[in-house]
Amino acid sequence: MPDTTLSVTDRTRHRRLREQGSTERGDLDAILAAGVICHLGVVVDGDPMVVPTVYGLDGDTLYLHGSVASRSLISAPQATICVTVTHVDGLVLARSVFEHAVNYRSAMIYGTPRLVTGREEKLAGLRCLSEHIVPGQWDYARQPSKKELAQTTLLALALAEASVKIRTGPPDDGDSPDAALPVWAGVLPLAAAWGDPEPDPVLPPEIPLPPHIAARTRRPIG
Repeated sequence: MPDTTLSVTDRTRHRRLREQGSTERGDLDAILAAGVICHLGVVVDGDPMVVPTVYGLDGDTLYLHGSVASRSLISAPQATICVTVTHVDGLVLARSVFEHAVNYRSAMIYGTPRLVTGREEKLAGLRCLSEHIVPGQWDYARQPSKKELAQTTLLALALAEASVKIRTGPPDDGDSPDAALPVWAGVLPLAAAWGDPEPDPVLPPEIPLPPHIAARTRRPIG
């Protein structure tokens, strides 16, 4: 039975705004499930580099995708990386600028990734990536050729060391002296959704929109 609580390490311990921290594995899974892009932080040749990339989740393993030319992914298997996924849910507008905040859900995952080299696991990991973004697309589109697999880098990162923070609710100055100020305060929510599919201009008109893509239309993101 999988653990329901995240382990706390020196890197994942909540030191600031502890009330926003969570050690629930379910919160980590929900944040990862709702995301599309993660940011991979790694040190390359002594300099920090943060790269946006797609990801997929399979149980306790996070798969990260790139090309063999990616300096960050080539360097990553030799060092600890930090992967983040963040959702902005709204702007928290207070009476004073100091008390302004953001409602958000964020996960940080630390670890030393493993370079995936086996054909079967690489295909399974790439399937996770594809199905995470658009469920049904892996079986619908042409799958990678041997040459394309050789040109693709895939990293596997365990979810053994992760930190989660979540902020919800109104401004924190409702019971302060600033509450008497004639200033509007509250939350400006932010929501994103997939738009209407736009076909390739050279797509033959007789090719219909597949149901699994049509199902994404107007659906919220995050």
